Amino acid sequence: MKSHFIRQMEELRMTVLEMAALTEKAMNKALQAFKTRDEELAAQVIAEDHVVNQLEMKIDHLCLSLLALEQPVAKDLRFIIGALRMSIDLERIADQAVNIAQRAQFLAQRPPLAFLPELDALAETAMDMLRVAIEAFARQNVTQAYDVCQMDDEADELNDKVLRRMIDLMVTESRSIERAVQTIITARCLERVADQTTNIAETVIFIVQGVNIKHRCEP
Repeated sequence: MKSHFIRQMEELRMTVLEMAALTEKAMNKALQAFKTRDEELAAQVIAEDHVVNQLEMKIDHLCLSLLALEQPVAKDLRFIIGALRMSIDLERIADQAVNIAQRAQFLAQRPPLAFLPELDALAETAMDMLRVAIEAFARQNVTQAYDVCQMDDEADELNDKVLRRMIDLMVTESRSIERAVQTIITARCLERVADQTTNIAETVIFIVQGVNIKHRCEP
């Protein structure tokens, strides 16, 4: 019975990591499509989203089965609850990848706006956060998890800068309004990715230390 429980827990862990890897890949593809104006790549992101959704359902099933049949306690219980939380945030991040891919398709059919370094920096920050958060889960490393939490303010600031730049552009160049709005939406998607990644980091801390630091993400 004990060995069966261990195998199920390992299957849950590996499924979460698989979902995390696919989500990170979707985000990378969506951002590449946005940057290079690649409509075909953007379409791939949209078409492949169902795979992440299926993994979320698999994680739900595994977690509910473990809770119902094994009656886990202590860290095992926290891990199962954490896996449920993580799958929700990963699915939402994958949805943001789809949103960005849709913006990429729209903008690829119109003249490009000038390069926006703040948006580039925001994308880099959000992806760094996601990469470190996934690694923190894989290694059960709370130091990395706290590092992710501290990066969220930077993402918020960069999103604000993009918003201000786009508002200034819309005021001075009315023909750019539609494209600027789509860029603002893209930045907002990235800011949401940073928020959801912070949730993942908080979940890692909950699993390892057994404390809920939501809304007070400080070591």
